Amino acid sequence: MLQIESWKRVLIWATVALGLLLAMPNAFYSRVETHNDAVKAIDLGADTTENRDAASTWPGFLPSGLVNLGLDLRGGAHLLAEVQVQDVYAARIDALWPDVRDVLRDARAEVGTIRLQPSAPGELRVRISEPEGMDRALELVRGLARPVVSLTGAGATDLAVSGEEDEVVVTLSEAEKTATDERTIQQSLEIIRRRIDEVGTREPTIQRQGFDRILIQVPGIGSAQELKDIIGTTAQLTFQPVVGRSTDPGTSPGVGNELLPSLDEEGVFYTLEQAPVVTGEELVDAQPAFDQNGQPAVNFRFNPAGARKFGDYTAENIGSPFAIVLDDEVISAPVIQSHIPGGSGIITGNFTIEESTNLAILLRAGALPAELEFLEERTIGPELGQDSIDAGKIATIVAFVAVLVFMGLSYGLFGLFANIALILNIALIFGLLSLIGATLTLPGIAGIVLTVGMAVDANVLVFERIREELRTARGPARAIELGYEKALSAIVDANITTFITAVILYLMGSGPVRGFAVTLGFGILTSVFTAIFVTRLLIVMWFERRRPKTLEV
Repeated sequence: MLQIESWKRVLIWATVALGLLLAMPNAFYSRVETHNDAVKAIDLGADTTENRDAASTWPGFLPSGLVNLGLDLRGGAHLLAEVQVQDVYAARIDALWPDVRDVLRDARAEVGTIRLQPSAPGELRVRISEPEGMDRALELVRGLARPVVSLTGAGATDLAVSGEEDEVVVTLSEAEKTATDERTIQQSLEIIRRRIDEVGTREPTIQRQGFDRILIQVPGIGSAQELKDIIGTTAQLTFQPVVGRSTDPGTSPGVGNELLPSLDEEGVFYTLEQAPVVTGEELVDAQPAFDQNGQPAVNFRFNPAGARKFGDYTAENIGSPFAIVLDDEVISAPVIQSHIPGGSGIITGNFTIEESTNLAILLRAGALPAELEFLEERTIGPELGQDSIDAGKIATIVAFVAVLVFMGLSYGLFGLFANIALILNIALIFGLLSLIGATLTLPGIAGIVLTVGMAVDANVLVFERIREELRTARGPARAIELGYEKALSAIVDANITTFITAVILYLMGSGPVRGFAVTLGFGILTSVFTAIFVTRLLIVMWFERRRPKTLEV
C-alpha cells in the first residue's frame, strides 16, 4: 500500500524546514567588502568574514551563519613565502656558547683558558690554551649533545664536534639539520596561522608547498601589503645582558657580542651578549596594559623553564642593566633592582595603545623561527571576485532552468514534483554550508552546478521504473511503490561511488579541489534525500488527495 507513516512525514518536513532556516540568512544579510573596512577589521581584531550589515529585520535568535566567500569570489591577498631555514642553524649554535663556556671552564686545569673565536654562521669555534687537553675538551662538549628528535634521525645526536689544532669546532649534525628544517617549516605554518587568527580573519588558506615554501591566501584583506604587515613581522623577543652603551655606531662589540640600536633613545647603541638569557619562545602570555605612569605597555609571563632562568639571572645580577630586545632593537634596558620571581614582567617604551596591542598579539602568537622571503604577492580585487560570482550565478541559473524545463516536458506533473525537490535541494546545500561555516570558491560553484545536473538522476530512475510497472498493467499505487523499491538500490550504488570520489578529493586535494569536493559531497547527500524522501512524499500527498484511476508519467 502506498503510504508514509505520520512520524516520517513530520521528520522529512522538519529536516527541510531546518535546512531552509540555516540557508535563509545568506539572502537576508549583505557583506561589507570595502578596502577601508578590511583595514579597520585588521586594526581592531574584528572578523572580516563576519563584517556584515543587516539588510532586513532578520531575528537575532535564529541561526545567522553565512557561507564564507573564498579568495577568488571575495577578493583578498595571496602570498608565497620562502622560509630561510638556514637562519635557525646560526641561532641554535649562537645560543650554545654559554653551555660550552661553562662546561670547559670547569675543566680549566686540563684545557687551559678558553676564548671564543670569530666563526662562520652556523659554526662555533672555541680556542683552548692547552692543545694537549683537546681530547678532554671534545669529550666534554660532546656531552652536551642530545638525541635528534626525528623519526629519520633515530640514534643520531644533534651536534657535530671536531678539533682543529687548538680549536674546538661545533656545528649541527646533518640529522639535526634535517629535523630542524622540518620543525621550522611546521612552526612557521602554525605561527602564521595563529597570527592571522589573532586578528580575526577566518577561512584563510595556509599550506606548505614544496620543501621550504608556504602559500598564504586570505579573503577580505585589502592588499598583499596588509597581509605582509600581519605575518611579516618576526617579533623576535629576547632578554640579553648589557655589556656597554655608546653613541658610536662603529663601536666594535667584540667576539660573542652584538651592537644594537636603542628604540627609544636616538643615536644610542647597546653592546649586548649575543646569547640571550630568555627568549620569546618561552613566553606563554602577553597582554596590552599600562605602566605605573599610565603609558601603554605590555605585560608578559614566561613558562616554568623561562621563569626559572629569568628569576635566577635577576637574583644573581642585581644592579646590572638587562636589555629587552625586539627584532634587533633595544626596547629598554632597565637596571635590575631586585630578584624577579614568578616569571612575570612588563615591557615599557614609547608605545601608542595600538602599538602595544599589536605587539601583544605578535608575542602571543609566537616568534617566527626564521625570516620569510616573499617570492610572490598578489592582490585580488573584489571587482574580479564579483565578476566570478556573476558568472557563477549565470551558469547556475542556466543549468537550473534547463533542468526544470526538461523534467517538466519529460515527466509532466511528476517532473514538477522533481523540480520542487530540486529547488529544496539547492537550499539544503546552502544550509549545510552555512552550518559548518564553509568557504565557497569558484570550483565550489562548479560543484553546485554539477549537483543541479545530477540531482534529478535519482528521480529519472524512479520515474522510468514507474513507467515500466505501469506497462505491466499494475495499478497506479502499486506502480509508484514498486518504482521506488526497485530503483532504490541503483540510486544508492550510483551515489555512493560518487560520494567516495568526493571524499577522496577532499582528503587528497587542497584549496580549490577541496571546495569542489565539499559542495559535490553535500550535493550528493541532499540529492539522495530529496529524491527518495521529499519527492516521494509530495507524490504520496498528491495521490492521497486525488486518488487517480490512471497515471501518466
